[in-house]
Amino acid sequence: MSVPIASKVYQSLVGSVDKHVPSGLRPLWQHPAGPKTVFFWAPVFKWGLVAASLSDIARPADKLSIPQCASLACTGLIWSRYSLVIIPKNYGLFSVNLFVAIVNIGQLARAYKFQMDQKEKESASVKVEAN
Repeated sequence: MSVPIASKVYQSLVGSVDKHVPSGLRPLWQHPAGPKTVFFWAPVFKWGLVAASLSDIARPADKLSIPQCASLACTGLIWSRYSLVIIPKNYGLFSVNLFVAIVNIGQLARAYKFQMDQKEKESASVKVEAN
């Protein structure tokens, strides 16, 4: 079985950088979930989900997607737990998923509060019309 070209390129890049890694960063560099593996880079790129969710804070609450926020919150919670039971423990994966969950739980709270405020306004207007 042949090795894909992208893998060869990545391995040669890691090999050339390996010589220049300071001794203080060697434990991180050599870690089983360190920068030499996908276990490091997948959580790094997943921070994009946190950034996107944080940018949604500026979005009006009526424009939030409740199913999207709920699924991201659940996914964040599930993967946070998973990242602590796998070997090696992946604290990078844990932290990014914890932030995904926290930010999206906050977004769900905003959406829920907006919906409750809307129902309260509707019931208040019905009471005024009834009088």
